[in-house]
Amino acid sequence: MPILVGCLALATPRFAIVLVVLLSDYIGRAYETTLWPLLGFFFMPLTTLGYAFAMNSNGSVDGMYLVIVVVAVLLDLGLVGAGSKTRWRD
Repeated sequence: MPILVGCLALATPRFAIVLVVLLSDYIGRAYETTLWPLLGFFFMPLTTLGYAFAMNSNGSVDGMYLVIVVVAVLLDLGLVGAGSKTRWRD
């Protein structure tokens, strides 16, 4: 099941966040407030999921988990940048 959610997160990260929130307390254990996951849902969904994975698996963001969060940030920024790039070509 986690592999299925991981693959779903790469295709539709916001839908994966909704499923994770509705079906488990995975996001709630990683974040102390609801503000950061809510902002992450709208602006950086892959980073939100990567941080939740790091905090639930390791308890902190260091080592290999830091690499996962950094890659998630880069993917989020790349997805946003690609949308604006294709908009200017039309």
